[in-house]
Parts: sequence; C-alpha cells; structure tokens
Amino acid sequence: MHVRIDENICQGHTLCSFAAPNVFLLREEDGHAYVLDSRVPPDQEAAVRRAALTCPELAIVIED
Repeated sequence: MHVRIDENICQGHTLCSFAAPNVFLLREEDGHAYVLDSRVPPDQEAAVRRAALTCPELAIVIED
C-alpha cells in the first residue's frame, strides 16, 4: 500500500496524525500533514485506512 496527501486539499485538521502518527507528520509552519515515505508498513495499513476515513477534506489518497 502507498499513501499520499493531496496538499491542495489538506486544511490541517491533524486528525490523520492522531489516527496514524507513525505515517502522517505535521508541518510546524502550517500544521498540514505530510508523509516521509509513501510506502505504508503492513502493520500501519489499518491505521492509515482509519485516517483516510476521518479526513474531513478527503485529502488522503491510498493506492493499493
């Protein structure tokens, strides 16, 4: 699984980082999410899917 944040849509609600803090990091300057590595470890896949469901802007893009 791969994941990315659509930076044009993300509004910095930070819910993804609560759901999957090992995958989604937050920029200090604006609080918007980013991922360091688009490859999601198998043990984090469920958390990433939960994070995608909690994103109000639907800015999380999962590619299987």
